[in-house]
Amino acid sequence: MSGSSFRSGRGNPAAAVAAAAERGALLGAEHVLQVAKSRAPIEEATLERSGKATVETDGAGQVRSAVSFDTPYAARQHEELDWRHDDGRQAKYLESALTGEADVVARLLQRALREELGG
Repeated sequence: MSGSSFRSGRGNPAAAVAAAAERGALLGAEHVLQVAKSRAPIEEATLERSGKATVETDGAGQVRSAVSFDTPYAARQHEELDWRHDDGRQAKYLESALTGEADVVARLLQRALREELGG
């Protein structure tokens, strides 16, 4: 496979794979975020609006994505299984989104890699 077959136009296969991995990781994190937001307890939507997806690559080329919610009560809302929530809303809103959507996240990452590598 020649470098010109990479979608990004870069001739460096490692750089192409890294770019695809970042893109796929971000797509996966954004997907988990959207599912988690749809499950997060809602009163005034502050918790839901605080959610964000991030991706970073360290010096060794390891790509890591994260989904977080940033309110003083986000962790407590996540962990309190006995609290009542509106229909469709729940505790463990992030954990359940991550575990329940793992196959979708894997497919998003695979698609990003295939698209980049011309497959």
